Amino acid sequence: MDKVRHFVEQSWLLIVSAFFFGLLLAGTDYALAPTIRQNRIDKLNRLAKGLLAEAEHFIEVEEKIEIESGKGKSKEEITIYKAVGEGEQCVGWSFSVGGPGFQGTIYLVVGVDAGFEKLAGYRVLSSTETPGFGDKIKYDYFREQFEGAPVGELKLVSTGKPEKIDSEIVAISGATISSEAVVAIMNDSVLQVKERMRKKGLIDNGR
Repeated sequence: MDKVRHFVEQSWLLIVSAFFFGLLLAGTDYALAPTIRQNRIDKLNRLAKGLLAEAEHFIEVEEKIEIESGKGKSKEEITIYKAVGEGEQCVGWSFSVGGPGFQGTIYLVVGVDAGFEKLAGYRVLSSTETPGFGDKIKYDYFREQFEGAPVGELKLVSTGKPEKIDSEIVAISGATISSEAVVAIMNDSVLQVKERMRKKGLIDNGR
């Protein structure tokens, strides 16, 4: 009986401790959530500014864009930012989209021109790709291939001229999957954003 009583006493202690620490973690997450979200927004805006140099500030578009993303094609809500330049003229658009990479989900901050015809480029918001290989998607020589490339028409190739701006993107040697992931995000998610924005009248339907 003593062993049973001891087991019950210890079990209750474990349950109470787990409950207490669970509440503590939940409270901490709740308290830090606004700060984490704001830090993410600040980083997104900072990266977007690097893509759209003419932008004096960014305005969050009230209408949300919903796209299908990932292998399971789950619904994802995208926040669009209008890049505003001199005279409050629209100089482009920026938003964050993601897709599966080699190690995990790759999240990119993407910039496009005002007509949503050409890419201004991208910056990596977060990624867990392999250091020295897949994480080269952050390197200038790979990213610069997207600057000025046509939206939704990209093709990954194994060899070519990376300095030539066109629809062909030369893959990173030893990191084909990561390279494919970025191109797939650009061709799929970014194109979906464009189509949804057209339907909502946010960009010219004639383009």
